Amino acid sequence: MAVTLHDVARAAGVSIKTVSNVINDYPHIRESTKARVLEAIRELGYQPNLSARGLRSGRTGVISLIIPDLKNAYFAELSDAVMRAAAEHDLVVMIQQSGGIRERELEVLHGPRMRMVDGILFSVLALGQEDAALLDIPTPLVLLGERIFNGPADHVTMQNVAASRAATEHMIELGRRRILAFGAHEHEVIGSAGLRLTGYRQALEAAGRPVDERLIVNVGNWHRSDGAEAMRAALDSGLEFDAVVAFNDSIALGAMRVLQEKGIRVPDEVAVIGFDDIDETRYSLPSLSTIDPGREEIARTAVSVLIERIADPAAALPPREFEAGFRVVERESTGFSAR
Repeated sequence: MAVTLHDVARAAGVSIKTVSNVINDYPHIRESTKARVLEAIRELGYQPNLSARGLRSGRTGVISLIIPDLKNAYFAELSDAVMRAAAEHDLVVMIQQSGGIRERELEVLHGPRMRMVDGILFSVLALGQEDAALLDIPTPLVLLGERIFNGPADHVTMQNVAASRAATEHMIELGRRRILAFGAHEHEVIGSAGLRLTGYRQALEAAGRPVDERLIVNVGNWHRSDGAEAMRAALDSGLEFDAVVAFNDSIALGAMRVLQEKGIRVPDEVAVIGFDDIDETRYSLPSLSTIDPGREEIARTAVSVLIERIADPAAALPPREFEAGFRVVERESTGFSAR
């Protein structure tokens, strides 16, 4: 049987109304009474009925995070960062996966579960700029990612172009001549792959180097297996290169594994840098140089902005754009030694 307000009130020796006031953080309660009620809640394992609480207060204390894929390490670590940021404001995060499929993104965004939350953080992957009007919903919404700019909601993102340019410039500074752009999506302009390819091109052009289109390698999905498969195909084709700018860490790790299987030394013969600074990059062998895109800042900013919108959903403040800072993290895969 579920623990009820009656059970908590009886255990704490107070009225049901007092228990409700404590749960809803009513200010005029004695500290000794509040402590007794909280102790009873803890001992009994009471879980508030969020639906009922929402009917009374208009708030549930729950926000939703919609992401493409938890199997992608970046989104798993972003989810963790969002949950920690939300917990600082006593908010619970409900995570839903869209699979990066347009129909599923719309289905999740407009589904019945979204009526149970106070606000939504939405990492868009399949929807595009032409779909911006579909995001004009009554629930407070903050967009993450790169697919939709100047939309109807606040937008928190990373500096994809500048960060990818910095990763490529790192390789140029190391004296690398044939630098692979690894992870492109054919014909994509807006989106992580398109923007990171733009940064790669900008770095080469600024250095006075022509862009060799043969060195741009498409990788459809951004998992380790996809990176391994694409690198194996590149090597089997006879493509010559001495550096890899991978558009995320997972495909960089898959690529680095294949390079080593083929007897190619990293970084002596081929230097490798990724993007995202996922936890695994610190422990690969060699450890992977990467771009820290400001994931923690993205999570904190997104949660903070969403809370502002939840507090005053009728505010006339126009949609805002926020960009997190980034840094190049040099590790062993580009020749940096921590010793």
